Amino acid sequence: MGRLKHSVPPCHTLAPMSSSEWAQAALQAFDQVVQSTGGFRGRAGQRRMAEQVAQTLSRAQLGKSDDDRLAPVRAIAVIQAGTGVGKSLAYCAPAIAMALARNTRVLISTATVALQEQLVNKDLPALAAQLPQPFKFALAKGRGRYVCKLKLERLAGTGEVRDEDEGEGENDLFPEEAAAARPQHEIEARVQFYAAMAHTLTTGTWNGDRDSLNTPPEPEIWIPVAADGATCTGRHCPAFAQCAYYDKRKELVGAQVIVANHDLLLSSMGARLLPELDNCLLVLDEAHHLPATALDQFACSMDLSRLNWIDRLASRSLRIGQLVQVPEIADIARHASQLRQHLQDLARLVMDVYGADLRQPAPRWGGVQGWVPTRVRLPRGELPDALLGPLVQLSHHADGFLECLRAISKALRTEMRDKPDEARRLSQLYAQIGALAPRLEQAHATAQLLLQHAPENAESATPYVPPAKWFTLEMDGDFIAIKAHASPILPGATLRRHLWSSVRGAVLTSATLTSCGQFDFFMHESGLHGDEAASTLEVASPFNYAAQGTLIAAETHADPKNAAAFTAEMVEALLNDLAQVEYGALVLFTSREQLRKAVDALPTALRACVLVQTALPRTQLLARHRERVADGQVSIIFGMQSFGEGLDLPGRLCESVFITKLPFAPPDDPVGEARAEWLRAVGRDPFSELVVPATAMRLAQWAGRAIRTEDDQAHIYCYDKRLMRTSYGQRLLAGLPPFTLVRRAAV
Repeated sequence: MGRLKHSVPPCHTLAPMSSSEWAQAALQAFDQVVQSTGGFRGRAGQRRMAEQVAQTLSRAQLGKSDDDRLAPVRAIAVIQAGTGVGKSLAYCAPAIAMALARNTRVLISTATVALQEQLVNKDLPALAAQLPQPFKFALAKGRGRYVCKLKLERLAGTGEVRDEDEGEGENDLFPEEAAAARPQHEIEARVQFYAAMAHTLTTGTWNGDRDSLNTPPEPEIWIPVAADGATCTGRHCPAFAQCAYYDKRKELVGAQVIVANHDLLLSSMGARLLPELDNCLLVLDEAHHLPATALDQFACSMDLSRLNWIDRLASRSLRIGQLVQVPEIADIARHASQLRQHLQDLARLVMDVYGADLRQPAPRWGGVQGWVPTRVRLPRGELPDALLGPLVQLSHHADGFLECLRAISKALRTEMRDKPDEARRLSQLYAQIGALAPRLEQAHATAQLLLQHAPENAESATPYVPPAKWFTLEMDGDFIAIKAHASPILPGATLRRHLWSSVRGAVLTSATLTSCGQFDFFMHESGLHGDEAASTLEVASPFNYAAQGTLIAAETHADPKNAAAFTAEMVEALLNDLAQVEYGALVLFTSREQLRKAVDALPTALRACVLVQTALPRTQLLARHRERVADGQVSIIFGMQSFGEGLDLPGRLCESVFITKLPFAPPDDPVGEARAEWLRAVGRDPFSELVVPATAMRLAQWAGRAIRTEDDQAHIYCYDKRLMRTSYGQRLLAGLPPFTLVRRAAV
């Protein structure tokens, strides 16, 4: 956490200010920072953004209203600020100055770790050195980024061992049930690894943060010892005073500025980890990620095949419930047995109804025939009658089982409070149940969402929107796993219900919030369309794109919809263009098959110049790329969609960007399919309304890798002739910076 200057002056001693005075003072703070920063060039666009931030946040009414009958005043600004505007200073300076004046806090949420690190390690320390009033800042991470000392001691064999733990520790060494018993040497190696980790924690050479390890462990190794809300007893835990997670939470309490991410923001609402949204100023940077994050956050799934966890949870619950004398345990065996039975029934019925589509033999590597992951989506979200009964019963018994667990949890906490000498043993018992309880919660939530249906005889101006529902079949070794999935399909509705209903003052910003030149798509996706509190502003980049960048629309004879013919022709053109690269370049592919064929076709002269995303971890690949370019070598990155945004390679590091095909979303996304189906059902065009705008935002991100500074010169190649030859291609062009356009006909 940053701790700079001195203590914060008590803001309550200041005379009350009006919203206009707050805005003026916040903008003055921004101006002072710009003026006092040596060598910093003021930008009109940046100041316009800072002014909008100040004015918006000044209007927001925080805390409780004097009159509960009046709705609180909300104010939300949606600001697209082009590359080079300097967004972080434009929102940080006025927002923080205003928060200090109003005796409140700023919560900044981002989508990527890179931006979080930039804010905490660079931007906020620099700003704290410039603002006249000191402030503290901290980085908020999810609980799962920290180790649970109690779990680690138990799995490392250094904690207390009781008779009732017999056999449980070995199961908990691995996050998922295995199809077969683990080899003894694998179990011993895992215990030794945890013992070494426990030693570094005990000796103080490690602070318990996964990200601070020299080599962060793989998820399957980390998950068994990660802190987790379901297994945590908080202040009742005997290791509470040495808890890495709660130690970091203490820093958050004293911070006026907290940096988090969109996942944590949405998952921790109401959990008191982050500031209350009705009493803080919220900034959402990289806001174009927010809708997708919302859908991911509220989607759910359950395994219908691997069910041993039910017996383990029932066994633990019965044993521990008897120890703490909970009468509800009389129902556990019945609920567990019925839950398992109805999950098995559901799996069987799914295969009866959908088996022909799910069980599809397909060639695998080496030409061996076998199962590949397959899925079946339920049209219009309508469940077959055969599945309704098992799902209703499944939901009922999962709910009953959860009630039993809540009773045991309450009893354990009471015992911990009344018997502090037994706290360690009781906390470990609590963790044993908590480690499996989330699976039960997921089963219940998934069943509930699968059972959701259109209300009968409902009179509403708003049409019912069914969730996406689908089943998958995949292989786990020799075991066939069937899963059920459900997800909301409209992120805007989800965000309105879960986020905007609580927020009072917010700024959403990104370099790509408009689509095809309009804010409409993002406003719908983010749930702010029609919200009277929301306003929009577009701040142009200071770059001279026409002079600095050339967009080469390189056409092919083959239709991009004919994947094989197009890829062959595109790869040939790409290789010819790559031969002209002098320094750094980035090639973005829309499929792994495209990338594979391009790699296979590389001539010897180019092969040594290419770094393939799938061959190296991202950090190592980018470091090698920078080293090569610094040494005067040609270095070309072959990347997939994740390399199309958030990558900052200025100057010679990326003098050319090659877009192999327009980045339409994969056609087999079940949530996208369900949404398109619903749009068609209500008389709307999903391609024009959903597909094109989403592609436009993605294409703008990809093209945005080319020009990163006012001195950059770059070429952007696009090999998809639909960009020039279709009406929607013209819409996509309208959403790109005004590069100099060069059209190159197919050879």
